[in-house]
Amino acid sequence: MTNMENNPAFVKELQTRFDKKLKENEISVLEYWKAQIDRLLAMKPDGIASLQSQIKRVSDMMDTRIRTMKKE
Repeated sequence: MTNMENNPAFVKELQTRFDKKLKENEISVLEYWKAQIDRLLAMKPDGIASLQSQIKRVSDMMDTRIRTMKKE
């Protein structure tokens, strides 16, 4: 290990930056999916089948993203 890795201030700064980046990424993901749900709310579907179709589309998008992330 190098001297920097043994330095508690360095480790704390690194952890702080990591936590901040993780939080920013989570906010970004939540904003994206909230926008998808908001689009559903704004729709004026012809009937329940149309609404179900749109909800299925969003669910499929989420499923695809989950599978993609698990592969990485």
